Amino acid sequence: MTLPLALETAALGKTFGRTRALDGVDLAVPAGTVFGVIGPNGAGKTTLMRVLLDVIRPSSGEARVLGSDPRTGGPALRRRIGYLPGELRLEGRITGRALLNYYAGISGEVRPGSADRLAERLGLDLDRRVGTLSKGNKQKLGLVQAFLHEPELLVLDEPTSGLDPIVQQEFLALLREARDRGQTVFLSSHVLSEIQQAATDVAVLRAGRVITVSTVDALRQTAIRHVRAELEGVTAEGARRVLTGIPGLSALELSATPSPRLTASFTITGPIDGCVKALAGFTVAELVVEEPDLEESVLRLYHDGETR
Repeated sequence: MTLPLALETAALGKTFGRTRALDGVDLAVPAGTVFGVIGPNGAGKTTLMRVLLDVIRPSSGEARVLGSDPRTGGPALRRRIGYLPGELRLEGRITGRALLNYYAGISGEVRPGSADRLAERLGLDLDRRVGTLSKGNKQKLGLVQAFLHEPELLVLDEPTSGLDPIVQQEFLALLREARDRGQTVFLSSHVLSEIQQAATDVAVLRAGRVITVSTVDALRQTAIRHVRAELEGVTAEGARRVLTGIPGLSALELSATPSPRLTASFTITGPIDGCVKALAGFTVAELVVEEPDLEESVLRLYHDGETR
């Protein structure tokens, strides 16, 4: 069954003077999914989100948000969305509780006690004045504001900025719960591990263009692994002859260790099955395989995009 789309763009473009911040972005985000956009600072992530929310208007192309044109959706569409901007600015003279009460009056119905429950999970004191809060606590307040009314769509720009690791894990739990309730989450980050833990699908953005759209699992299948194996009873020549036949192998280095071991270090791109089968022909004294490095995979995608 094909899911309805929560977000859709077609040839979406945005220019600022001579700078093209978005260059023909095509995206389709199914409802009820957690969709991540990864890219370095300046890739166009924030501009894309602002266009989708009608904070700024596109220069070309089209966008649909929850089935509506964001330029004409008005307050009714806004109330269906929870938004955490990347550059969070909050009124500092009032308490967090008063600020959330104000937002609740704008966004619509909020379940009783929701603000306190979210604040407790994130470790946030709602009775302190906003101006006295640290960057991390202001970020928590922004997250509570976005999640408060359980919107159909959450748009989160660099949501874990300033959060400590424990709070980051609680935030990921909130995302999973939102997904299980059928909410759609569209989040951006320049930290790939964050997207890897949170999202099922990811778009890689570079210089305003989508390089690729993939499931996180599929991207992981193309990921780079670093392997170090200590082999016994084999010569360097014999090991090289077998190991060079491994699909996706590169950067092979062989070094003698105290007899009778030989250390083989190499990199594999893609599935590891061929490596396992090749090593099965040796006596392996020790084997270390690093977890798939998606960061390196995405950097390779950026490099490939530059050479096209």
